[in-house]
Amino acid sequence: MTKQTKGKTPRRLPPKKTASQKDPVGVYCRVRPLGGEDEECCIEVISSNTIQLHAPEGFKTSRNGEYKETQYSFKKVFGVSVSQIELFESVAKPLVDDLIHGRNGLLFTYGVTGSGKTFTMTGSPGLGGLLPRSLDMLFNSIGDFQAKRYVFKSDDRNGIEVQNDVDALLDRQRRDNACLPKLSSSRQKLDPEIADMIKMAEACKADDVDEDSSYSVFVSYIEIYNNYIYDLLEENTEDAIRPKPPQSRILREDQNHNMYVAGCMEVEVKSAEEAFQVFWKGQKKRKVANTRLNRESSRSHSVFTIKLAQAPLDADGDTILPNQVTVSQLCLVDLAGSERTGRTGAEGTRIREAGNINQSLLTLRTCIEILRENQMCGTNRMVPYRDSKVTHLFKNYFDGEGKVKMIVCVNPKAGDYEETLLVMRFAEMTQEVEVARPIDRPICGFTPGRRHRNQAFKDELSRKLEERGGPMDIDIPSVLNLAMHSLPPIPSTEVADAHDDITLPRLIEALQNRHRIRQTMLEDYNKSASTMMSLLQQLDGNINSKENYIQEQNNKLLEKDKHIQNNKAEIDRLEKKAKMLEHKIDILQKTAQVYEDDKRSLQQELETREQRLQREQSEKRRMEQRMQGAVTDTQHKWEKECERRVNAMQQEMQNKLWVKDEKLKQLKAIVTEGKTPSRPEPPPRRTQPKPPPKEEPVPLPAKRSASPSPTTSTPVRPLHRRSRSAGGEKWVDHKPSSSLDLGTVMQPIIPNAIKVSTPNEKVLSKCDRYVLTHQEIASDGEVKTQLIKGDVMKTRGGGQAVQFTDIETLKQQLTTIECRKRKSSEGEGGDQEVALTDVEKRCAVAMEMRAGSTMGPGVEHHCVTKRRKP
Repeated sequence: MTKQTKGKTPRRLPPKKTASQKDPVGVYCRVRPLGGEDEECCIEVISSNTIQLHAPEGFKTSRNGEYKETQYSFKKVFGVSVSQIELFESVAKPLVDDLIHGRNGLLFTYGVTGSGKTFTMTGSPGLGGLLPRSLDMLFNSIGDFQAKRYVFKSDDRNGIEVQNDVDALLDRQRRDNACLPKLSSSRQKLDPEIADMIKMAEACKADDVDEDSSYSVFVSYIEIYNNYIYDLLEENTEDAIRPKPPQSRILREDQNHNMYVAGCMEVEVKSAEEAFQVFWKGQKKRKVANTRLNRESSRSHSVFTIKLAQAPLDADGDTILPNQVTVSQLCLVDLAGSERTGRTGAEGTRIREAGNINQSLLTLRTCIEILRENQMCGTNRMVPYRDSKVTHLFKNYFDGEGKVKMIVCVNPKAGDYEETLLVMRFAEMTQEVEVARPIDRPICGFTPGRRHRNQAFKDELSRKLEERGGPMDIDIPSVLNLAMHSLPPIPSTEVADAHDDITLPRLIEALQNRHRIRQTMLEDYNKSASTMMSLLQQLDGNINSKENYIQEQNNKLLEKDKHIQNNKAEIDRLEKKAKMLEHKIDILQKTAQVYEDDKRSLQQELETREQRLQREQSEKRRMEQRMQGAVTDTQHKWEKECERRVNAMQQEMQNKLWVKDEKLKQLKAIVTEGKTPSRPEPPPRRTQPKPPPKEEPVPLPAKRSASPSPTTSTPVRPLHRRSRSAGGEKWVDHKPSSSLDLGTVMQPIIPNAIKVSTPNEKVLSKCDRYVLTHQEIASDGEVKTQLIKGDVMKTRGGGQAVQFTDIETLKQQLTTIECRKRKSSEGEGGDQEVALTDVEKRCAVAMEMRAGSTMGPGVEHHCVTKRRKP
């Protein structure tokens, strides 16, 4: 990216640069006008070098809530009323002048989105920016000294080589045979959008242009999108079905350690209009998008490079010296604006673009900060140029290969205040960085004015050839000399003595002969002249008649020319209108493309949200089904619980009624027996029955009778006990078929239980708990009842299984009732015991029952619960 010398000349090493050979980076500030009169302004231009920022209303910049005003100084500040030509003359014109004199330059615009960077660089119709004005100044300066096309040729290694006239002619013929579109240099043939970028009154020209050199201009245009480099001038094959995506380019280093884009297309241009037409072709391919802050926001960094190749002419001023080619270039960079995604409302692809833009700008700030620290503090920290394609491409400029200038564009509206503060701090830090001055190109050592002298000689030679009517250099003296040589020669005039009569007569005869020949030639000449005169008169007459005819035809042609001019004017007007319509169509197509992209992104987002909504709806349905199942289970559980409680309440009421019925029946039996005429003998005391052997199966107790016979001697009340482990679920009570011949013992009552002798799968499916009742007579004479409990669980195969959890053991013991005795007041008067009558025994039993005992008289109940895992 610096000037290069092609050929076999050795490369010159640059001398060491001292502090006096360094210049600071030129930082300029341009303030954009406000979009509306009612908007709040936060920037004030104090002088031509200083601006002041003040916080808008509602924004506090310090902890105590006070407003803080800050001032920033630049090399020059351009207010809202500055024109494009004033900005160009102050910033870009010196860079173009350095380009013509063989020095490199870098100019880039920096700022927030919507601050006017693209307008500053490109401009608008009638208000050309820095780029079209730089091209116009360059070609106004070197337009008369340009070489023919293809004399200078790029070698695809960031260098320029010189071809001979034959090779250049062959390349031009190949270009003509390929029927490539040629760009016209006329401003009237350009697009209406770019035709009026530069006005003729504003054209400028560089001074001290070397007229003894030959020049050629090459342009290239790239963009850095998502940290990838793409060539905007690349010719892509149009395929509507399967369009080919653009190919990214890589950075390489040439033999002089300068960075360049490998494979980038460089176009040779011969006019400012042709160069700007090439730029506009690439501009239409640049990545732009519609955001909340800018309708056509740049989503990439664009770099337009103007490369100037120049070589001196030889001593004759005619031939280019191929071994002394110097290459200089000017890079015009339009950086994408920094932005916050919260303000732009970016989503999807826009978030990724904004992140890459902010990351590359952050890398640029980091490189500038480290350069400033190395220069001010004397450190030698490594500058991270390779972290971003932007800094890696332009690292040679910061290392001293050309001038660097930056235009900071700011928007004074209050909404950009915070981002403008960051831009101002970066600009203030950038102008403290110093860049080494480039080295001037060597002088060839030939005498100046060679081209002018050679051109003057060619012009004079052409004029003489036109006057002579042929390529020979013939004048009038030569014609006279030729005529003199056609006469006879004069004899010798030397006289030997006074009596010589031979020499004089011979001389007189010769002179007379020459005189006769001369007279004959004059007569022939006069005849020829008269003949020529008559011919000329005849030709004059013919010419006059033809001139009259030509005059008439010219008059007709003038009329037709006027008609043609009118038609041309109408055609131009229609062409301009058609181009304007095409431009509008392009804008509409671009807008439609932007809307299509937004539509596709929104459709993708809508599809994503629909899929998410469908997933949520399916999840909701599953949740509803799960909750409905849980509600059903809970409802079923509470129905069971209510049913269990109702059954328990009914059972309790039945037991109470049964107890009362039993008491009434016994009292009735006592009363009835008391009225009998004869008193029977008291029944013998009932002893404890002998327990059966343990080997025999224990039978179940006899079924309870609703109204036992009153004649039963000493009836024993059955045992009723509610199981403590009944928790409201349905139980299945498994009772073995064998029964225990004990009418005095009843098994525990388990509420809401299904009593079966053999459980099956159908019964188990209806219950949640399981109990196995086992009764036997123990060795100590007690009746022992074992309740083996478990949970009914569903198996994976669809059946049921029982898992035993605990064992509850109930014991019951029968004892005899001692007969009460009474003292008789009759007889001998002694303490004689008299046996109670049967009526008295029954009354005693009734009294004990009335005392609230739920067990039979003389019955002791022992309950021992043993719990273990089965």
